[in-house]
Amino acid sequence: MSNAIEGLKPQLVWKYFAEIARIPRGSKNEAAISKYVADTAKKLGLAAKMDKFGNVVVKKPATPGREQKARIVLQGHLDMVCEKNKDTVHDFAKDPIELVRKENVIMANGTTLGADNGIAVATNLAIMEDRSIEHGPLEFLFTVDEETGLTGASNLSPDLLEGRILINLDSEEEGALYVGCSGGRNTIGRWKLERDPSPPKSHAAKISVKGLKGGHSGLEIDKGRGNAIKILNRVLLALHDLGARMVSIEGGNKHNAIPREAEAVLFVPEKKWEEAMKTVVDLADVLRAELATAEPDLAVSMNEVKGLKRGKVIKKGVQTKLLAVLSAMPHGVMKMSADIPNLVETSTNVAVIKTGPKVIELATSQRSSVASEIDEICTSVISAFTLAGAAVEASDGYPGWKPNLDSAILKVAKKSYISLFGTEPAVKAIHAGLECGIIGEKVPGMDMISMGPTLEGVHSPDEKIYIDTVEKYWKYLLAILDNVG
Repeated sequence: MSNAIEGLKPQLVWKYFAEIARIPRGSKNEAAISKYVADTAKKLGLAAKMDKFGNVVVKKPATPGREQKARIVLQGHLDMVCEKNKDTVHDFAKDPIELVRKENVIMANGTTLGADNGIAVATNLAIMEDRSIEHGPLEFLFTVDEETGLTGASNLSPDLLEGRILINLDSEEEGALYVGCSGGRNTIGRWKLERDPSPPKSHAAKISVKGLKGGHSGLEIDKGRGNAIKILNRVLLALHDLGARMVSIEGGNKHNAIPREAEAVLFVPEKKWEEAMKTVVDLADVLRAELATAEPDLAVSMNEVKGLKRGKVIKKGVQTKLLAVLSAMPHGVMKMSADIPNLVETSTNVAVIKTGPKVIELATSQRSSVASEIDEICTSVISAFTLAGAAVEASDGYPGWKPNLDSAILKVAKKSYISLFGTEPAVKAIHAGLECGIIGEKVPGMDMISMGPTLEGVHSPDEKIYIDTVEKYWKYLLAILDNVG
């Protein structure tokens, strides 16, 4: 058992959290964790079924005398976002997550923690094992590939579930009940990679943007954080005016994460080298001043690359179009909700750019809780790509989850919280994709809420879970299970 969780309560939850931290479970690499869940269910004498996609459903009979209570589905996803700091050596395909305790939080050592949504998996496994808990009939739904396409939920067969009450355990704020979420889509632009000979009498350089916080492209999109790709592009536009020619550009890792780092390799004319260096230094000062509060660790640098073979650079026309579209491409909050205070209604994220052998690809993601508004922001992004001569790929996306404030499970959950803690829980919607929207479409009449302990920095190596909120969330969840009629 990891020393980081020694003595933490509830003991069973933390035991399983540490166990699954040792199992690689990046999106689309969930075979081992799916098998672990199914094997654990069988060891506990519980019925388990795994579908061909890797989703697992486990059934636990009611506590004697509670067989007539409503059947509840407890749901979370098995996969995690795999992000690490650039100087961290870690292979997410085989290396365990190293847990670190810092006062009241559990983090990982230079990587994402996987509390999103490992805490749900650990919670479900703990409830499966603990025979002292009072509850009606339970189903535990473990889905795959939530983070990169919600494909587990999208391919879920409705006949796998008998319950018509679902508690999703993928929210990140203790004391809040979520009753709605945004829908989302991805929009990608690609340019054929055409090359020119690298210019003579020029120096090779690397422009780097580092030190940003990044974070979840829905939950943190309203925090004013810097986007490494957009920042890099401002530098590249200034150097473009000095005749610099790009070899490659890279930035970001995930469509649902605000990019923390980005870099470009280019050739700068010898006669413009000193001016280019000064331009980058001056612009770095401007950028740090702009983002001083939100991004105090922002670092923008230009360094000569010794020994780079001359090779070829991106064709000037392609470079011009690429820099122009990066400048024009919207990023951030597009609209706040007029109905729910402090809720982002519509946003877009400039997420990942990479230079491949044959194409340059720019991936973006759009979110909105209003179907017509996601159509509108996607149209804006597609239009920018089209004007810049890109081939465009637009995903079908996933649906939002419309709040139902008359929900029966919501009423039970609110009363349970008041009874336990003496205050009302906050009832909210979230600017992120939850599987509730898809499951609600697949299983008509499913009554749903979402809850969880407090997490911060998800989808980044700063991800943390607050220890004290886990015990509170556990007691609350058990109270709900006890109080459902």
